[in-house]
This record gives sequence, structure tokens and C-alpha cells, in this order.
Amino acid sequence: MTALYLPSFTRLGGGALDELPAALALAGLKAPFIVTDRFMASSGLLERVKDLLLEAGFDARAFADAVPDPTVISVNAALAALKEGRHDCVIGLGGGSPIDTAKMVAVLAVHDTTPAALKAPYVQDEPGLPIIAIPTTAGTGSEATRVTVITDEATDEKMLCMGAAYQPRIAIVDYELTLSMPLRLTADTGTDAFTHALEAYVSRRANPFTDALALTAMTRIWEHLPTACREPANREARAAVMQGAFEAGMAFSNASVALVHGMSRPIGAHFHVAHGLSNAMLLPEITAWSLPGAPARYAACARLLGVASARAPDVAAGEALVAALRARNEEIGVPSPKTFGLDAARWDNLLPLMAEQALASGSPANNPRVPTAEEIVDLYRVVWG
Repeated sequence: MTALYLPSFTRLGGGALDELPAALALAGLKAPFIVTDRFMASSGLLERVKDLLLEAGFDARAFADAVPDPTVISVNAALAALKEGRHDCVIGLGGGSPIDTAKMVAVLAVHDTTPAALKAPYVQDEPGLPIIAIPTTAGTGSEATRVTVITDEATDEKMLCMGAAYQPRIAIVDYELTLSMPLRLTADTGTDAFTHALEAYVSRRANPFTDALALTAMTRIWEHLPTACREPANREARAAVMQGAFEAGMAFSNASVALVHGMSRPIGAHFHVAHGLSNAMLLPEITAWSLPGAPARYAACARLLGVASARAPDVAAGEALVAALRARNEEIGVPSPKTFGLDAARWDNLLPLMAEQALASGSPANNPRVPTAEEIVDLYRVVWG
């Protein structure tokens, strides 16, 4: 038997944001609390959402101080703001950070606990407040997932929290909200989404349902991401990458991510590298190391993306996939940790802790080839560049 977790109500496509009031009404929700960040507030999007809700008879309040790589302090501040009113749901508006903040706030609004007590391997299935996710980037897939990631400032640990409680009830997936994304954000979040799809497909927890989503997502993102980077106003490319990110989110929420994500989170926590960028730094070399664990699966990806011929043997096709990932990183300007300017001595000193935190997240256990802590340290050194 396969258990699947998906948003109950989804609005997908250009102009989907205008359907927010109708989706809330359909779900029987009346008093939303919005979690977003200062950029969304200054850009006018927060006011647009509040006006939409006000015109439809919803009196929404907002917290606009969500931070990148959401922290326990920022979550607690948002929770305190929510408790100043009476709300029956939480809207996450923005990139993955506001949405992840909203997810944790929705759980803590109902359950007397802490993010640290909820981190994996603990599973929080008992629901909190309903969650509505409105992504403004095409990459994290948080609008489709039953996970959130919160940083513990005291330990510099990105805590993976999972369970049905974090699954959005409503997803508003409107590619028009991504038209103003700059190149670096487009490239990094798009690569994050591609990594979700690839890891979901090779995950030890993959199933036929997630395979279909992962393969479709990979195809869309691989074809259209370079265009979205070069031509930010290209609506066809933006729509394809946004839909691919949503499909990839559904895929990895049900099949899980693997070693790339496990190793990526400590880089973000300790060095404050954007999550999509740290994934991109890791993806080619981690894929190269993982090939022997699932040669047929990686080969299928290479053939699907057109980087290996239909007749290529699995080993050759897998190697072609790695070469294509390296070339794609060069095409969209992904630096190594070294060329990005990270401190070499600090990197080297933190490697044992980073490897320990990667393993503790549980994601590496889903990888086709499961590493030891020592092997993860070696891989970090390879990726350093």
C-alpha cells in the first residue's frame, strides 16, 4: 500500500491568486493569518492579497517579518502575533522561508511544543491550523509538501520537521508571481526543484505515483529553466518551471529527498548559502558518487532529458547525466563553495559536524547509495572545488 499526501484544494496557473477567497470559502475558512516577509510587504503583494480578502469579506491580519532560513526566534514572533487575534488558518506568502514559517506557526498555534521537539525522526501527523501556501518562487515545492525546515540559532542546525500536520490544505500556484524573480533566484530555486524531482525518482521510497510526477517535473524544468533565466518575462518558461516545481514538490513529499538535501542543509545553516544554491553546488558530484546504487534509474533520467541515447548502456548514460549536470551548473553560473568565497578553514573544521547533521536529518538513508559519516566528509571535500 502507498500512502499519498497532497493539497486538498489547488489553484494552478496564471491569475490563480485571484481564486484565493473562493478557495478559502470552499474549505470553510474565514479568518486567515498571513505570514510573509518584508520584501513581499514592500513589493505591494501583501496589500494585494489583503485587498482581495477584504473585498471578499475576510478580515486578515499579517506578520511581515519572516526571515530567510526561518529561525526559532522568528517562528515564535509570528506565533505571538497570531495569538493577538482569532484565526482559523495560516497563509504562507512568499518563498520557501515564509511558507515554512507559516507551517510551523500553524502547528504551534494548536500544540504546546517546540520546533526542537518536532524535528525528525519525530513525525507530527496530528493537525494544527489549516495551512494555505502561496509561493512566489518556483523551486522549494513547500506548497505541496508535508515538511518544514527551521533553524535552531543556538546550534546552527537546520531542523527537518515532517508529518501530515505540515501539509498545506490549499495551494495557490500562480506563475505570474514569479515574473519579477532575478536571475540568481530563478536559477537557484529552479535547480532546487530539479533536485527534488531527481532525488524523488532515485529515492529508496519511490513509488509509481511519485515516479510519474518526478519524471514530468524533471522534463519541464530541464527544458525551460535556462529560458526562464535568460528571459525572465517569458511566460511559457515561467509557467513550465512553476508547474514543474509543484510536481516535484508532490513527488518528494511522498518519496522523500536523499543525500543532496541531507548535505545541503548544514551548508545553509552554518554558512547561510541559499538552499537552492547549496543543492546546485552538490548535485553533480553527489550524483556521480550515487550512480552505482541505482544505475538503471539514473540512466532513465539521462535518456529522458536527452543527454544520453536510448541505446546507451546504463553506466554510460549515468556518466552522461553527471556531465550534463556539470555543464548546466556552468551554464547558469553555479559556483563551488570555494569560488563562492566560503572560509576554507571553517569549512574544514565543520565537516565532521556537518556530516553528523546530514545523517541525523534522515535524508541520506533514502539515497540509492547510503554513505557513512566519513564518506560524507570526503564528499564535502570533493564538492569544495
